[in-house]
Amino acid sequence: MQNSQQTTFSQEVNIPLGSIALSGELNLPAAATGLVLFAHGSGSSRHRPRNRLVAQVIRNAGAGTLLLDLLTREEELIDRQTWHLRFDIPLLARRLAAATAWVKSKPETCHLRAGYFGASTGGGAALLAAVEPDNQIGAVVSRGGRPDLAGAALSRVSAPTLLIVGGLDDVILHLNEDALAQLRCVKELKIVPGATHLFEEPGTLEEVARLTADWFRKYLC
Repeated sequence: MQNSQQTTFSQEVNIPLGSIALSGELNLPAAATGLVLFAHGSGSSRHRPRNRLVAQVIRNAGAGTLLLDLLTREEELIDRQTWHLRFDIPLLARRLAAATAWVKSKPETCHLRAGYFGASTGGGAALLAAVEPDNQIGAVVSRGGRPDLAGAALSRVSAPTLLIVGGLDDVILHLNEDALAQLRCVKELKIVPGATHLFEEPGTLEEVARLTADWFRKYLC
């Protein structure tokens, strides 16, 4: 992965999936050799500033990004009332896998090695999708994620995996420690001191972005 801040391709995309379409934003720097697909938790869309900040730092490091909404707008409205879709990890993982197949079918992205960045429940979905052999995932990063929701699939993840957790996010930290013990791949747990679940404290999200870009630079490209 080479340092580059120039974006040569940027496009809003709609990824067909049966009777629905997933909305996304694809950005490719010059000479990108990797592409990071984002799987965020419900209530945090591709337009959220914290997702876009991390994506920009990844692109500055030379990888492309696909900021992706795994739920439709109608499903998001339902989920805000029921909270059930955000925890439907198999559903989210299937949609992430479908998006991966889509980018591998497009001439502008088919040559790029794919990686996953998951946040909250999206962390579990990213790890579950990563075990699908057709996806050929090069690296995974989970930020404040729920890797435990990937269940027994954790032991089958082969892609190098980085778990990032806030030092003040006690419950999520324990869940990530347990998940780390189940992973059999190249793995690491990074704790960001003074950070809570959303990394809203000054400098903490920037640290997440730095750790993420470094991981993808090392293992994805």
